[in-house]
Order: sequence, then structure tokens, then C-alpha cells
Amino acid sequence: MRVISLKTLKMFWLKYPDAQTPLRVWFKSATAARWSSFMTVRQTFGSADTAKVRSGNTVTIFDIGGNKYRLITAIHYNMQTVYALLVLTHQDYSRGKWKNQL
Repeated sequence: MRVISLKTLKMFWLKYPDAQTPLRVWFKSATAARWSSFMTVRQTFGSADTAKVRSGNTVTIFDIGGNKYRLITAIHYNMQTVYALLVLTHQDYSRGKWKNQL
């Protein structure tokens, strides 16, 4: 998969340095993957989940750093592209305000 954008991940780990290693591990796994559906994502990341957001689109959510952080992505399987939209702390994710941003 092609991951867009590493910058989103870097901006987060600059603020939360302990997120750098798990985000890099996720990035390496995602770029090596050839996902064709959400079920194939779950084969790589068993805790991945989906959610419907305000725009009506479905995003894929990954637990990062032992459930301490959440990475919210848009995956376009037909183009083999993953868009890293947001990285949030578990607390910010739980508030749910992010759903109205997307």
C-alpha cells in the first residue's frame, strides 16, 4: 500500500514521542501490505475497526501503542492507497469530536 502522508504521523510523534516507534511499525506494515478489503486489513491488524463519519465515508481505525493512540485512515483498496487522516490520543478519540471533522 502507498501511505499518504507520513507527515501526519511525524507531526503527532513530535508532540508524543512515545508514539514514534509504534507509528513507524504501523507504517512499515502498511506499506508492505496489499489489502483488498477490510477483512484483509484485519488479517494484519486484528484490532482494526471501521466507523462512519459525518461526510458519510467510512474510515478505518488502528490501535497504536498498546491502545494508547488511534490512527484514523481512509483506505482506497482499488488504488492501494492509505490516507493517514488523524492520529489521536485515546482520550481525544473517545470524545468523538473527530467524526464531525471528517
